[in-house]
Amino acid sequence: MTSRERLKLIIARKGEQADRTGFWLGNPFPDTWPILHSHFGTSGEEELRVKLRDDFRWICPWEYKDPEGRGYFPKREKASFGEGGVFAGCEDPREVEIQHWGRPEYMEFGGVVSALQGMGDVYRASGMWTCFYHDVMDLFGMEEYMTKMYTDPDVVRAVTDRVCQFYYDVNERYFPAAKGQVDAFFLGNDFGTQLDVICGPKQFDEFILPWFRKFTDQGHRHGLQVILHSCGSIHRVIDRLIDAGVDCLHPIQAAARNMEAERLARDFGGRIAFMGGIDTQGLLVRGTPEEVRADVRRVRRLLGPNLIVSPSHEAILPNVPPANIAAMAEEALVP
Repeated sequence: MTSRERLKLIIARKGEQADRTGFWLGNPFPDTWPILHSHFGTSGEEELRVKLRDDFRWICPWEYKDPEGRGYFPKREKASFGEGGVFAGCEDPREVEIQHWGRPEYMEFGGVVSALQGMGDVYRASGMWTCFYHDVMDLFGMEEYMTKMYTDPDVVRAVTDRVCQFYYDVNERYFPAAKGQVDAFFLGNDFGTQLDVICGPKQFDEFILPWFRKFTDQGHRHGLQVILHSCGSIHRVIDRLIDAGVDCLHPIQAAARNMEAERLARDFGGRIAFMGGIDTQGLLVRGTPEEVRADVRRVRRLLGPNLIVSPSHEAILPNVPPANIAAMAEEALVP
């Protein structure tokens, strides 16, 4: 069975027909790669993934070429993400329209589409990262964004519409160009903190879900499975995400509140596939290889067969011993 066949079954919640659970190394932090190459005797990313029998490839195919050198969205130089952004003081939706907004036709991806054709039988996740929640939050500043959901909801909706329409239109150009070469629309929005969702469920329903549903519908309309990346404790909205059409949830932040595998299996098992779940906050950093192996077995027992074993955050840091990475990969591959 190829990686592509295996993961398609798992994400379609037909994992019992697959020969084993899936495995994704994740997307290690740049400083981590030399450490991994030294340990595994490899010299490039693809060589290491092949050696670990990694099933999953994440392709971000974007090269944005604005003739004036501008980015997708209006920006203000800020010292921190939470600092007030371009629309921090905005009270009139008409002010949103006079700002610079990206143009989908400036996004180029022809070279990546060509590269996809030679990738072999690995599962390919792609599409615009579509991190609209973060982008809108940045355009207001975190506190201003949450406050304006109450004080200026029309302004929040206007900014959300402009950000999301850009992503939607780029995807509408990309997915037909990459038809048959991409398996999943992989989009990322961190909806949770360590303890709970960032905004309340009522605000989530009003300001997040409408466009989120449009994106999941877009992916399915193009014949793609939909994978959501969301860090943090998002237990309170997983039912909503399933109802909105998410096929697979990543990265299952194991140490966040209410995100332990036992609870997820009890509350959502059989209704959604999972990717992740092997704790990067404690276990992979400080555990022994045998402890890692034991945890992979535990997570597989609870969340399998509709599971892709992977770290609970894809950006593996240099403090994770390569021996623990090897243990995670080897145990994931046991039939």
